[in-house]
Amino acid sequence: MKLFTVPNLMTLGNLLCGCFGIILVFQGELTYASYLVFIAGILDFLDGFVARLLKQHSAIGKELDSLADMVTFGALPAFMLVYLLDASLAESSVLAEVFSSPARFKPLAYTGFILALFSALRLAKFNVDTRQSDSFIGVPTPANAFVVASFPLILSFNSNYGFIIQNTTFLLAYTVLMSYLLVSEIPLFALKFKNFSWVDNKIKYIFLILSVILLVVLQFLAIPLIIFLYVVLSVINHTIAPAPKGD
Repeated sequence: MKLFTVPNLMTLGNLLCGCFGIILVFQGELTYASYLVFIAGILDFLDGFVARLLKQHSAIGKELDSLADMVTFGALPAFMLVYLLDASLAESSVLAEVFSSPARFKPLAYTGFILALFSALRLAKFNVDTRQSDSFIGVPTPANAFVVASFPLILSFNSNYGFIIQNTTFLLAYTVLMSYLLVSEIPLFALKFKNFSWVDNKIKYIFLILSVILLVVLQFLAIPLIIFLYVVLSVINHTIAPAPKGD
C-alpha cells in the first residue's frame, strides 16, 4: 500500500498550510493565514483531480483528506474567528468589561470554536453519507473556510466594509448560521463535470460566470457573496429540478 502518492502529498500540503496558518493566527498575521487557506483550497481540489488522472484512489487518501480538511478548513478558520471576535470585543467597552478575563482571549471569543466542532461533524457525516457522491448535503467545510479567510482580506483591501467584520454581533451570528448550514440537509451542487454541455451544467456555469463578475467588481468582498450565491442557486436548482421518473 503506497502512502506517498502524488495526491497524498498534495493532501499533506493542504494539512501543512493549516498548521502554518494556525501559527500565523497566534502571531496576529491573519492576512497571511488567509492566503494559506486559499492555497490549501487549490490543493484540496487538485488532489482529487490528480488521483482520478493517475488512478491513485485509495482508502488512505480518503481518510487523509478528511483529516487535513479538519485542520485547514475546520480548526484554522475557528482560530481566525476567535481572534476576530476577541478584537471586536476590545472595540466594545461594555462587552469588554463584562466578558474580560486575564487570559489573552475573552471568554465570549471562544464561541468561534463552535465552527471547529460543527466542521468535525460535517466531515464525519460526509464520510458515511452515501448521498454525497455527486453533490453535497450541507455546506462543505472549504466554503466556510473561504468565507472566514475573506474577513481579514476585506479588512485589508476593502476597508470601507471593515466595520461589518469588526462587529461582534455579525461574527456571532455568522458562527451560529454557518454551524447550522454545515450539518444541514440542504442539497448543494458540486462543481464536478461529467461533461461540459450547457444543458447538463447550466447551474454550474451560471454560478461560475457570476462568481467571476463578483470577484472582478468587488475583489475579496465578493467571497462571502459567492458562497451565499452558491447556497441560493443550489436551493433554486433543487426546487425546480424535475422529479425522477418512475419505472
